[in-house]
Amino acid sequence: MRKGILSTTAAAAALALGLTACGGESGQTTTSTSSAAPSAPAGKIGVILPDSKSSDRWETADRKYLQEAFEAAGVEYDIQNAQNDKTQFQTIADQMITNGATVLMIVNLDSGTGKTVIDKARSQGVATIDYDRLTLGGGAEYYVSFDNTKVGQLQGEGLVKCLTDKNADKPIVAYLNGSPTDNNATLFKSGYDGVLKPKFDAGEYVKGPEQSVPDWDNTQAGTIFEQMLTQEPDIAGVLAANDGLGNAAITVLKKNNLNGKIPVTGQDATVQGLQNILAGDQCMTVYKAIKKEADAAAKLAVALAKGEKPAATSSVKDPETGQDVPAELMEPQAIYADNVKDVVADGYVTKEELCTGDFAEKCTEAGIQ
Repeated sequence: MRKGILSTTAAAAALALGLTACGGESGQTTTSTSSAAPSAPAGKIGVILPDSKSSDRWETADRKYLQEAFEAAGVEYDIQNAQNDKTQFQTIADQMITNGATVLMIVNLDSGTGKTVIDKARSQGVATIDYDRLTLGGGAEYYVSFDNTKVGQLQGEGLVKCLTDKNADKPIVAYLNGSPTDNNATLFKSGYDGVLKPKFDAGEYVKGPEQSVPDWDNTQAGTIFEQMLTQEPDIAGVLAANDGLGNAAITVLKKNNLNGKIPVTGQDATVQGLQNILAGDQCMTVYKAIKKEADAAAKLAVALAKGEKPAATSSVKDPETGQDVPAELMEPQAIYADNVKDVVADGYVTKEELCTGDFAEKCTEAGIQ
């Protein structure tokens, strides 16, 4: 994966030529920057992405779509990835503010770090946007994300559908929740609990082992799930909060010749997750049209950079402060084997990425053009 890095010298050259410089290696803190023409009536926009390990989306989708939107608007921007380093996250924010950012868009690593960055930005007169994850107690001026409770609801409904299809009788369901420091993980759990708890209470399903996975770390998720399966060998369904955690569980199930027999959920519609669905090893995923999210966030950021104060179409309540945060919330979509083609048709993944090797035939069977 190539990611853009722009030095001060390169920035000057890019300003003169209207170009963006790129380079860098995977795993490093990375930057994408662009310079608008000197006459552009907007300030500079800084974006801090969280990492590139928990999900491919941050580098393959969010960075790309935000960059395209900023380029189209002709604004100066700086996109960097903190690579799950809280100290680096704050350092990047300080540098962006020092270098003249008038708008700061962040995907927090946790609410404490996020609030520190937002407080610093506010003290310097910099407008702030929470992107994808709400910073609890942070007081960002806008929040742009998906209806994350609905995401969890779709996961819960998906697991019920797949267990029903398998005629499961009182299945034991394990939970692999997302990071405890990510408010989205709390919202996802609220959504799938709303579907599954009534099943547990009625005795239709049995609540199995449950654990949150620190930092959405897929390696830890594999270890955790292996311990769960040892503790409870009769697990019959896995509510995994995203595709990475789902794949970690599937890897363990494969070692025990249980893949395809035990439904596993996911989220993000990653290539790996979609391939797992086509292979019959993953029950479903939740597709979030990242381009719509990135475009909505970029539109707000550009308006703020121009000194405007746009109205939001919705709001969410910060559970810590009780305050309503102006918000733009996108609708998620459940994806099963019979509609994987929707994700390809939308341009989120390509047929070339998805339909490699043994998956070519499965793609044809799934009607992927």
